[in-house]
Amino acid sequence: MGRLLARYAEVMDRISVFIGQACSILLFACVAVSAFEVVMRYGFDKPTVWSTELAMTLCASAWVLSVGYVVERHRHISITMVEMLVSAKTWRRMRLVQMLISVGAVFVLTLALWGPAVKALQRVEHSGTAMNSIQPTYLKILLVVGCLLYLFQLAANIIRWANHSEGDVVNGH
Repeated sequence: MGRLLARYAEVMDRISVFIGQACSILLFACVAVSAFEVVMRYGFDKPTVWSTELAMTLCASAWVLSVGYVVERHRHISITMVEMLVSAKTWRRMRLVQMLISVGAVFVLTLALWGPAVKALQRVEHSGTAMNSIQPTYLKILLVVGCLLYLFQLAANIIRWANHSEGDVVNGH
């Protein structure tokens, strides 16, 4: 069973890293769309009706989908001063508590987002802007996907935490 869990953690890490790095393309596309809008608006006096909404959707997608990568790399918000003040053993235990609290919080958030996402799927919602895209539906579903990626990566991190011996100083993993 331990090998299966370790394998899960390894596969989940790879998935999170792949998705996180792939999100850089979304951010590049957001920059390109924004630059295009600037040229169209100020260079040709022909602003687009779609660029702001598309840029916002691209950035939101990158932010939400990269959560697994951030958690896998332990690059989320952390109070590093506390890490410097406590022993490695205490910090390791504090990290476990942090991960367990995160699982609970993200699980509750997922439950809260599930209903609106299902509702949006049953009746597609539109933005009401000039573009009138399905951005609200897309983002509601994407938030649930992001929460699931977060939970799956937290599970992988907890498995990895449990597989390290007490003597290991876990720095990054």
